[in-house]
Amino acid sequence: MDNQRALASPATLTGSTLHTGENVTITILPAPAGHGFKFQRTDLPDEPVVDAHASHVKTVERATTLVQGTVKIHTVEHVISALSGLGVDNALIRMDANEPPIGDGSAAAYVDMILKAGIVEQDAQRVYFDVVEPMTVEVGGSLVLILPDKKFRISCTQVGPEGRFTQFLSAEITPEFYEKELAPARTFVFYEDVKPLMDKGLIKGGSLENAIVARGESVLSKEPLRFPDEFVRHKMLDIVGDLALCGRRLRAHVVAVKPGHGINTEAAKRLASRHAEIVAVAPRPLAAKPGAMDINQIMNVLPHRFPFLMVDRIIEFQGDTKIVGVKAISINEQYFQGHFPGHPVMPGVLQLEAMAQVASIVMMRKTENEGKIGYFMSADGVKFRKPVMPGDTLFIECELTSVKKRLGKASCQCLVNGELVSEAQLLFGLVDK
Repeated sequence: MDNQRALASPATLTGSTLHTGENVTITILPAPAGHGFKFQRTDLPDEPVVDAHASHVKTVERATTLVQGTVKIHTVEHVISALSGLGVDNALIRMDANEPPIGDGSAAAYVDMILKAGIVEQDAQRVYFDVVEPMTVEVGGSLVLILPDKKFRISCTQVGPEGRFTQFLSAEITPEFYEKELAPARTFVFYEDVKPLMDKGLIKGGSLENAIVARGESVLSKEPLRFPDEFVRHKMLDIVGDLALCGRRLRAHVVAVKPGHGINTEAAKRLASRHAEIVAVAPRPLAAKPGAMDINQIMNVLPHRFPFLMVDRIIEFQGDTKIVGVKAISINEQYFQGHFPGHPVMPGVLQLEAMAQVASIVMMRKTENEGKIGYFMSADGVKFRKPVMPGDTLFIECELTSVKKRLGKASCQCLVNGELVSEAQLLFGLVDK
């Protein structure tokens, strides 16, 4: 098995954005193994971080937008596509606006900056998601079929209005193929769609310098087509970026007919959910990960005790910022007597408390915080998506997104059988006992 990869040095690019028309500087930084792709908004207070994951996809009209709490990152697909297509696994992407530069409408500018920075192998094995059974996603007239394969392949059919510009391409996606055959392909729009998009406040920075406009059977562009089938190649470029949001490097054959960001990211969400189900069903022994904590070790860190200790085990730490805890939900929990008789459901506020306890553990692991107590201060973006009932096992995943002195911000979520049941952005503080 090959190892994970990151940039050898920082890479910076400045330019205008497609949809907002703003000027932006983006810097891609090397990141440690297991970090994945994350965006950081340096123009906002506390410089919040957004995980590039399908669970944070909120809107997909003409672009893929990530939302975590109150922070938004628009049009992430090209930079993520370039990183993933070139074989990079871990990167911190810092921006001083809410959207990366559009460049010439392709991923070529990102490929150039990444290659100039260099790519290095890390001392950790790459984690793959091997698809073992077919998965089909249909949205409107679009189809994505994901089949088992030992490589990452895409077979794509692009179909425009009235069948115009119907194109097909099938290929294994390697870094070499991506760099030369997909990255230069530019984004495109059909002429009849331009005004509706402008009416919605989109493509404010669009021009013939960063997009191809198809009008009738002709194309309007600052330069000739770079490939006879440039449209389908750009669709494949988008698929690479959108599917990377499933959180694992994919080994599968992706068959796509009339794809778009909506169906692409829906496929990424289902892949992420399927992977989470596999992980949840598989045994997760306490000693499987370095730094795991049993209940006695947890009680040495947290002051909480029965009936208010909301975590049974810590099963995983990833670096100094990510943690996974487990809480087994039993019918013997006291709150089920009144919440609700005949229909026992775990209160959402207790799920929130479980997130806060797990998040405070990861902060109190730091040597300078030893012996302190974590106080839950506020919660933003709280959502309860599915009920948690007796017999469920709650997996509590938290990641510190900002730490300043004794204040910490964390992005947290609770999962049952791989499905998201609740999430929140938490602020908590540490004080001396």
